[in-house]
Amino acid sequence: MDTTETAPLRSAPVSEARGRRWRRFRNSDLAPALVFLSPWIIGFIWFQVYPICAAIYYSLTAYNLMRPPKFIGLANYQQLFGNDPLFRQALVHSAIYALVSVPLDLCVAFVFACLLNLKIPGRAIFRAAFYFPVVVPTVATSILWVMLLNTQGGLVNVALSVLHIPAIPWLTSPNWTMPALILLSVWTIGPPIIIFLAGLQDVPKELYEVATIDGAGPLGLVRHVTIPLISPVILFNLVIGVIAAGQIFAQPLVIFSTTVSNTGSADIGGPLNSVLMYSVQLYYEAFQQFNMGYAAAMAWILFAILAIFSVVAMRLSNRIVHYE
Repeated sequence: MDTTETAPLRSAPVSEARGRRWRRFRNSDLAPALVFLSPWIIGFIWFQVYPICAAIYYSLTAYNLMRPPKFIGLANYQQLFGNDPLFRQALVHSAIYALVSVPLDLCVAFVFACLLNLKIPGRAIFRAAFYFPVVVPTVATSILWVMLLNTQGGLVNVALSVLHIPAIPWLTSPNWTMPALILLSVWTIGPPIIIFLAGLQDVPKELYEVATIDGAGPLGLVRHVTIPLISPVILFNLVIGVIAAGQIFAQPLVIFSTTVSNTGSADIGGPLNSVLMYSVQLYYEAFQQFNMGYAAAMAWILFAILAIFSVVAMRLSNRIVHYE
């Protein structure tokens, strides 16, 4: 059979169908919507999708900005887990920081949110005061805390001396650098306080009245009414807090790099690398050693850890989080 005559007959219905689909698309509301969304779509692809794909590729290469990337497979990941003690040290420090600072920040933020939810004079002023540290640039607050925690003449140690407590080497002793960094995290609990306040204001007051009639005291109201009803808010603050703690960068870099430069030490994470955080180590590999492929592999490992934690937290929360 000669197919030269049937080919145009077969292609004609296909082209007509495509034309009908294009006319329906052009006449629908989807076409103008895509036109209006095109700047965002282009920006999303260029600034989000492309960097993600590039980071995946670079993590599989040896790339130092001076030469073209050379594909090496999983060698970067093998180097990280097998022959890089600083990577393991930074991972452990970040885990310790997250495990201690996040519960501490949540507890303090919850207590202050409960207090700020009461009808007290000047409540709006107090709420703004607790959120104010978040507005101040992180570098400025870090430099301020360097002066406050200075062993010689720092206001914190001056206050301790009034109580006849010896000066604490917050920034120079490997035993005190991590506690100092954890305590500094309480300085920026403004966002969780605001989120807790929003959750507390949604708790029906009738439940408090019923529980009070049943004989519940203040702690009983918090335990049996407040916490169960704002458990979704607690879960949200927990997940966001762990993600933020895993990526902490500016505070340890500014505070302890200043201390290191004054003491002449070559450690990049404070005295004896006692507060070498994961993001600081990643920054060191990328922008001081120019191991971009190696740093990209570190970034994806951090992403995987935080993603796994988020998924596990959401799955385990079904038993203890009460949604309306």
